Amino acid sequence: MSEVRTRFAPSPTGYIHVGGIRTALFAWLTARQAQGQFVLRLEDTDREREVTGAAQHIVDSLHALGLDYDEGPGIGGPYGPYVQSERLDIYRSWAEKLVASGRAYVDPYRTEEVQAFREQAKINKQPFLFRNHRPNQSFVWNGQQPLRFKSDPKDYQWHDIVMGDLKSSPEVIDDFVLMKADGFPTYNFAHIVDDYEMHITHVMRGQEFLASVPKYLNLYEAFGIQPPQFATLPHILATEGNRKLSKRDGAKDILDYVRQGFLPDALISFIATLGWNDGSEQEIFSRTELINKFSLGKVQRSGAHFDERRLIWVNGTYIRQQSLPKLKEAVQNYWPKEATSYPDDYKEKVLGLVQERLKYLAELSDLSIFFFVDIPPDRSLIDNNKQLRELSDEELKQLLNAARDMLIESNFTVDDLNQRLNTLLDQLSQPPAILFSLIRIAATSVSASPGLADTLSVLGRERTLNRLNTWLNIL
Repeated sequence: MSEVRTRFAPSPTGYIHVGGIRTALFAWLTARQAQGQFVLRLEDTDREREVTGAAQHIVDSLHALGLDYDEGPGIGGPYGPYVQSERLDIYRSWAEKLVASGRAYVDPYRTEEVQAFREQAKINKQPFLFRNHRPNQSFVWNGQQPLRFKSDPKDYQWHDIVMGDLKSSPEVIDDFVLMKADGFPTYNFAHIVDDYEMHITHVMRGQEFLASVPKYLNLYEAFGIQPPQFATLPHILATEGNRKLSKRDGAKDILDYVRQGFLPDALISFIATLGWNDGSEQEIFSRTELINKFSLGKVQRSGAHFDERRLIWVNGTYIRQQSLPKLKEAVQNYWPKEATSYPDDYKEKVLGLVQERLKYLAELSDLSIFFFVDIPPDRSLIDNNKQLRELSDEELKQLLNAARDMLIESNFTVDDLNQRLNTLLDQLSQPPAILFSLIRIAATSVSASPGLADTLSVLGRERTLNRLNTWLNIL
């Protein structure tokens, strides 16, 4: 059995969002499961649409998610170059084979002439087919004119790993451009040459390319080469409706998620389940589980909706599963700037408290800021609390004075604080929603925090009492 070789072949025309990364992930999983090779190829033949820096962005995105490639730009390999603009001589050589065999011809028409053909077809209520307008005169191709494939329309039947058995009729096959006047190949031509020369065994691409497969098969046949296995991936759909997710729908740069503190393994698990599952109820997969369980045959044929809320849930679950030392390493760049002067053991205690509440790492600064900064008291925290706003300032002062007196006697261990707080509830005959909320607001200047005893223990006696006194003075 031949070695499995898959590829991810994006165009450097902008940032990559989840649609592109899913194609890369499925190709990576297929290769890793078979202990094969995963190849990165940059298809930069559309010079007008190329965006400066996009090629490096693609590489950075794969590296950030741990989708390591075995061959490609920067590391080379036996079938390079892996950037199409560096392979022009190869495409020209293959184009000349088609010219020599009579399966390619120079396109002599100007844009206006082709448009006239289209308009006439419309008047005649017929589909426009370029093969109906092949020039009578042959021209010698010098590499500086558009070169078209001379198609041989016929029926085709083929098997797609995802979509199953498919077929097409002759009318969908037409002559198409192989080489442009600028000397660059078109996608329709170059990817077939590259996949063959790079020994690619499995080609994964989006559903938008499905209609073009018959003309690809026609070109494979003209070259006398065996096509690879095809796997057509269904669209990732926008959160609402049934339209394909796009940048216009707010599809973000995948590196934006990384910068926000979405963990690579969480992103991988979430993206893998956009259109695939192993037949079980499992929702979150480790990278190892995905490699062992993934199958192109279990990719669904219908589109999968992108749900960022679910991504946030998956990421929060991954964060809670992290060991504290590992999470501490991951959050180094997410602390509030005021935390710089604090010792590592203090920050580790803080991290241990907020870990349960983190949905993504960029939240760390807002969730932990009160551990490092004395935030000015904000009366609106009481006014917006349904229970506390019913109490007078005198009643609030009485409760807070009692809390302060209790805390003065505490050794500020979690167990001692819990015992004293519960005793205070009984003594004052107040529910936690009132007493604990008031103490929390006074000690932290936020309306929600980790467990009250845990929070006060980390803040310590001096800082806690000073903050309570500040609130008492205001009241």
